[in-house]
Amino acid sequence: MDANNPSSVSSESLTSRGTDGDATILVSGPSRRREYTAVALLFFVNLLNYIDRYTIAGVLSDIEKYYDLSKSEAGLLQTMFIVGYMLLAPLFGYLGDRYSRKLLMCVGILFWSLTTLLGSFIPPHLFSLLLVIRAAVGVGEASYSTIAPTIISDLFTDAMRSRMLGLFYFAIPVGSGLGYMLGSSIAQGTGEWQWALRVTPGFGVLSVLLIILFLRDPPRGGAEGGAHVASTTWLMDIRCLLVNKSFVGDTLGFTCVAFVAGALSFWAPQFIMYALRLKQNDHTIDQTSISFTFGVITCFAGIAGVGLGSFSSGKLRTATSVKADPLICGFGMLVCAPLLYFSIMASRYYPDLTWALIFFAELFLCLNWAIVADIVLYVVIPPRRSSAEAFQILASHALGDAASPYVSLEHTRMATILAGRL
Repeated sequence: MDANNPSSVSSESLTSRGTDGDATILVSGPSRRREYTAVALLFFVNLLNYIDRYTIAGVLSDIEKYYDLSKSEAGLLQTMFIVGYMLLAPLFGYLGDRYSRKLLMCVGILFWSLTTLLGSFIPPHLFSLLLVIRAAVGVGEASYSTIAPTIISDLFTDAMRSRMLGLFYFAIPVGSGLGYMLGSSIAQGTGEWQWALRVTPGFGVLSVLLIILFLRDPPRGGAEGGAHVASTTWLMDIRCLLVNKSFVGDTLGFTCVAFVAGALSFWAPQFIMYALRLKQNDHTIDQTSISFTFGVITCFAGIAGVGLGSFSSGKLRTATSVKADPLICGFGMLVCAPLLYFSIMASRYYPDLTWALIFFAELFLCLNWAIVADIVLYVVIPPRRSSAEAFQILASHALGDAASPYVSLEHTRMATILAGRL
């Protein structure tokens, strides 16, 4: 048996090893129907998660006008969301490794649904309160994002787990794209951007009911026969994660992905709107149609990227070893970077080329999503996987998309000032 090749290990027996030194025995899990139902429910909630997260970006111009915001102040909406999201992730990671994940998810989903709804009623003179509300939304979403992947890891092993994670992470690009599309369309149809924030809360309540009725919280490590492995202290978990080189490298790489994705997702529709205004000398062009187009591109590029990443991982891991996974992720980022650069350069003069370059840049960026999560789950033992997910969320967002919308704006401003002096 090749220890570096997960696909050579049977899902019914043999051994799965975490890189922090522990080993467990694989056994068969519950019925496939129940497992697939669980993945479908988790996908649905993850879809709502990302629709809710990017609805704000789809109506950003309307929000700027309503609250009379500068670009820097508007960028704080995303920053505050990510701050709340990342700071509470370690707490939910700790709880998710020790207590009922089903209960934690239900409480978190209800909380983020309520705070999203409250955010639609904040008057123009209380923008600071809206920032607090967006941070609270991030807190609610942290409870779900740290826990859901670990449930999938406890239902499936090996290639099947990789495929189910790929399906789960399809929700990121699809939900993000739908967030832009629904946000801009609802705002245009109702004449008020606030209604864009009043759609997902009802589906959030529905998802809680579905989870209560149909989701079973499996034993931690159950699919791998590791249900007997006890949790350690939180400090021991963190110490083991910090010396796990595979986990640390995976987290640092994903931080780069988060930085790029955060700036792109928040500012791209407005950037293209301004580029079109310059090209056509028409300042009446608004963000609505552009957000819709960007959403469509994000959906299809994401589906293709996540699917291609998962497929490539399965094929190359079978033929070689698990080293194929980081190579696929690195290749995606290396190709994405020049495509994004040339899309920026082409935006003012060749709009159609800009859309095409953004599509392929997002496709290669999305190669990472499912693979990064899969790496965490097969290099970390079951009793500390929620903590691992939480630590990765904290690190990647603190150094990634919490700051990138603001940093990218300030960098553009300084470059403009310098260009004007030359």
